[in-house]
Amino acid sequence: MAWHVPAGGKAITGLFHRMWYHQKQRTWWSEDTTWLGTRVMKSPFDLWIYQEILARVRPDLIIETGTNFGGGAFYLASICDLLDHGRVLTVDIRNRPDLPQHPRITYIEGSSTAPEVVERIRAHAADTTMVILDSSHKCDHVLQELDCYGPMVSPRSYMVVEDTHLNGHPVSPRFGPGPMEALEKWLPAHPEFRVDTQCEKFFMTWHPRGYLQRRVDLAAQGQEA
Repeated sequence: MAWHVPAGGKAITGLFHRMWYHQKQRTWWSEDTTWLGTRVMKSPFDLWIYQEILARVRPDLIIETGTNFGGGAFYLASICDLLDHGRVLTVDIRNRPDLPQHPRITYIEGSSTAPEVVERIRAHAADTTMVILDSSHKCDHVLQELDCYGPMVSPRSYMVVEDTHLNGHPVSPRFGPGPMEALEKWLPAHPEFRVDTQCEKFFMTWHPRGYLQRRVDLAAQGQEA
């Protein structure tokens, strides 16, 4: 379903988006922005969409690249608690000593694209797997992650490429090629994924065109040999 934006609406939402994002000390970057006491640097609009996806898809495993303070993983694990289903595996090049501890969260330290780390994560594969890419946002790194983790996503489940709003889409215009540019290169060769624009229904998302659902009718495409 394509969402219609009223005339002038895109300019208005873009202005609000830039204002909200770039006043980060007050909004998402603030130490006071927390989930159950743990710092989380996400848009509330996208967190709401995540719980809708989890309730609908019921993934057995959620793979997250880019742990940071652990707030995102803790949020996902909390939703899994409410659903009484699922677990979170999160990887970062450096794990902090004060990460939130939760029985549904497994932390892995290392580069998300290192072959040994990818193999270790692949060993946790479940019947229904969801992936969230939120580590380095440079285009080349995101492309590597898409190649590594795309095949792990189950049909009907999702791979979310976070922060596609960077490099002027509509924030941080001087960032340089990032997640959006990686998607533009990667998607044409991967018709097994479709952009689910319904996940952008709240008008402001940090991940425009970044909610990718694996199609059931083309599930065999993109699988490793």
